[in-house]
Amino acid sequence: MSGVVSELGYGTTGLTVGQRVFGLTDWARNGTLAEYVAVEARNLVPLSADIDHTVAAALPISGLTAWQGLFDHARLATGQTVLVHGAAGSVGSIAVQLAREAGARVIGSGRSGQREMVLGLGADAFHDLEHDRLEDVGEVDVVFDVIGGEILDRSAQLVRAGGTLVTIAEPPRVRPADARAVFFVVEPDRAALAGLERRLREGRLRLTIGAVLPLTDAPSAFDPAHRSQGKTIIRVVDAA
Repeated sequence: MSGVVSELGYGTTGLTVGQRVFGLTDWARNGTLAEYVAVEARNLVPLSADIDHTVAAALPISGLTAWQGLFDHARLATGQTVLVHGAAGSVGSIAVQLAREAGARVIGSGRSGQREMVLGLGADAFHDLEHDRLEDVGEVDVVFDVIGGEILDRSAQLVRAGGTLVTIAEPPRVRPADARAVFFVVEPDRAALAGLERRLREGRLRLTIGAVLPLTDAPSAFDPAHRSQGKTIIRVVDAA
C-alpha cells in the first residue's frame, strides 16, 4: 500500500502525521482495499515526494519478492547465471533488473511477444516458453520461478550442483540433484524496501504497472479473465 499517515498509535516513533509512506502489510493484517489501514510502523518506508502513490503501491510486494528470492533465498552472486521465469511480469521484471545490477548473467523466459520487453530490461538472453525447448537453456546457478506446474518441475534439472531452485508458485515436487529447492512467501523488510525505493527514484529500476482501477472496480481486478500485464493497482482515494 501507499498513502499518507493520518494517525499514530501510542508510542509510535519515526513517523509523523501527514507523512507520505508506503510498505507491505504482514500476512496477519491484510485489508488495504479500504480508505484506512492499520500498519505496523516498522513495515512502512518514507516515500519521496517525486514518486506517485500509484507507482509506490506497485513496488513493495513485487520488489520484495524479487529481492528475497534472488538474494535472501538463492544467494545470487556476481558472475552466476540465473533463469527468471515470467520475466515480463511484475515480479519477474524486477528480478531481471536486480540480477543484472548484481552482475549476474540473466536469462528471462516468457511468451513470444515479450521478448523485446525482457531484453529491454537488461536480460542477456530470452527463452520462448511457447516454442523453445526448456532443456536447451543449459545449466544455471539459479532458477527463479513464478509459474509453477510443469515449468517448475522441468526446471529442476537445469540447476547445477550447489545452485538453487526458488519459487513463489508452489512447493517444488521435483528437486534438483545436489542443489537446493526453496518455496517462500514474501515478508515485510523495511531496509530492503528503502533500497528498492532509492533505485526507483534514481532511475535504476523500472516497474511494470498494469491497470489502475477505482475501488468500485476492485472485484474485476481479481477476475482471471480480465488480468492485465503487470501489477494491478486499486486507487482507493486520491492522496497527495
